[in-house]
Formats: sequence, structure tokens, C-alpha cells
Amino acid sequence: MTADSSSRRLERALASLRGLSVGDALGSQFFVPANYPLLKRRELPSGPWQWTDDTEMACSIVSVLLRHRRIDQDALARSFAEHHDFDRGYGPAVGRLLRLVREGGDWRELAAALFEGQGSWGNGAAMRIAPLGAWYADDPEQATHQAEISAYPTHQHREAVVGAMAVAAAAAFVAGPAGPPSAEALLDGVIALVPKSAVGAGLRRARDMLDYGDAVTVAAVLGCGRRTTAHDTVPFALWSAARTLGDYEQAFWTTAQVGGDVDTTCAIVGGVIASGKAGAPPAEWLERAEPLPDWAPSAA
Repeated sequence: MTADSSSRRLERALASLRGLSVGDALGSQFFVPANYPLLKRRELPSGPWQWTDDTEMACSIVSVLLRHRRIDQDALARSFAEHHDFDRGYGPAVGRLLRLVREGGDWRELAAALFEGQGSWGNGAAMRIAPLGAWYADDPEQATHQAEISAYPTHQHREAVVGAMAVAAAAAFVAGPAGPPSAEALLDGVIALVPKSAVGAGLRRARDMLDYGDAVTVAAVLGCGRRTTAHDTVPFALWSAARTLGDYEQAFWTTAQVGGDVDTTCAIVGGVIASGKAGAPPAEWLERAEPLPDWAPSAA
């Protein structure tokens, strides 16, 4: 990998990370009951908007990519554990896992033991992965491979892993050198790269529903993260992204209006949309969102 290609990869990953963070931070504001009327009117709450674990873990993804030029699982697990901030909204199972890793535990054993040995099938591996897809925009197949590797330190259930693969593939296609594909081509490309699974079945239903104009109806069929599982989150998020490519603002409101796990669905959609050159968040939104942590990679 040349220095120049490294620079381009980082530029794309950081663009996606900013989109992910703004979606996460703004989406999280709509868990506050006082802000419910603002969501219905598509009005912005006052800032600053604080991001959650979605952004914190995504920063580790980009940091490890920059340092190793690939996903090193041990380095990623260490970064997750070292930067784990309990107040950022981590689920209890992953929060405990990261605490034990900090104390010297083996992430392989800890992640494999979650949920009676099934591993977590939550949406946490998918929520953080879009910047990796942008990094590998020249190779969507490699994006899915590296996303699979990235999931295991915290999420080892097949559905969680496939959810991460799907989001990474989508971001890679959107960031590709030819520019964002059509909605149909985007979902077709993702479906072709993920293995048989509930997530894959949901993506096929999402592909069939691209002509539906009512996001609430689509979310009723596909799910919107209320169960916080990958297969209840990723298909709708990628349907929303596919429908609104190149328009970050419309993508956010389309996604947020259906409720559910709003910070996570909006983080996924924001990261995918912002992977494309025309998908950056509005400048005002970037100003209101909490800055990324000082340990996160930057263009400098």
C-alpha cells in the first residue's frame, strides 16, 4: 500500500466516521422525551449532541486500520477496552466483557461465552463498521472479510457478524471510485457478498421494498432496532441508506422518524451515506455534534 493510497483510505474512513458520529449523536437526542415533538417536525434540538458507544467503537476501528492497515483483533480488543466509557451507553454484556479485557481477560473466551455460548447477536458490530467499508472502497469483498474479523472481539453470533459484513459492504460500494450506485445495485451488491442468514433474508425483503415510500411501513416489516439485534436493525438501515444516497439530511430524518434504536440506525445510515463524496452531513450539524475524542485519528 503506497502512502498516497493510505491517505485516500484514511480520508474516506474519516468522512464516514464523521457521518456516523453525527447520526449517532443527533439520533441519541431523540431518546429524550422532551425532544419527541422536534422529531415529528424535523427540527434540530439544541446542542451539543453527545455521541454514544457507536462512535467510540468506530474510532477504534479507524485507529486500528490506520496503525495496522488491516483489522488486528488483539489490537482492536485492546482499543475497545482501553477507551470504554461506561457512560456512553454500552450494553451490559459488552460493557462487562470490556472491563474484563481491561483486567487481563481473553476476549476470545469472553466473547464466545456470551449468552450461554451463542455469542451476542446484537447490532454493536454493525453500528461501528461503516468507516472500514469506506477504507476498503476499492475492494468490497475485502471489506466484508475485514468486517467479519472485526466483529469477533465482542460479537460472535452469526447474525451479528453478517450484520457487520453487510454494513461494511454497503459503505464500500457507496465510497467506490465510480460513485454511489443505484439503490437497487447497492442492495444487490451487498446481498451477493453476505452469507445465508436472517440478516441476508431481511436484506432481500428490503430490496423488494425499495419502491415503498413510507418508512414506517417498511420498518414494521424489517424492524428498526427495537430488539437491538443485527437482523432487526441492519436491513432497515440499509433500505433507508439506499433510498437516500447523496442526501445526508433526508437520510437521517427518514431513519429517525420510525423510532427504535435511533442512535444506532442513524449511525449506520450516516456512516454509509457519508462514505460517498456527496453525502457529508450539513455543516451546522457537524458544529452541533460533540467533537470526536482527542485520541481518534484525524486528517492531520
